[in-house]
Amino acid sequence: MLSPDPQAVLERVRAVCLALAQTDEIVSHGIPAFRVAGKMFAYFRHNHHGDDMTVVCVKTTGRDEQELLMELDPDLYGWPAYLGPSGWISINLAPADTDWAHVAERLAASWRLAAPKRLLGVV
Repeated sequence: MLSPDPQAVLERVRAVCLALAQTDEIVSHGIPAFRVAGKMFAYFRHNHHGDDMTVVCVKTTGRDEQELLMELDPDLYGWPAYLGPSGWISINLAPADTDWAHVAERLAASWRLAAPKRLLGVV
């Protein structure tokens, strides 16, 4: 289901991401993307290829974590097109009752997976 205000959702994602150390935002493949020290850790997608979803894609530790998350909460987590095989997962941001604390935790975990070791004590 499409978010009623994808720009507001993006602003929330942006605020969380840019609060993390040495993070910046770029446009990658036509969508907002967030990176730390030049490495991507989050992508915001709204209606990507007509999928009617508003999501943020984050890094995981790999296939086992992806499968566990999707099994635990299939309404929240999904397999993102193109990124899934590389260890990414999507988080559904469309529900009005989105748990933003949980989203922030997943974004921070993704940031830690992408960040250089010298930054890991910062978050």
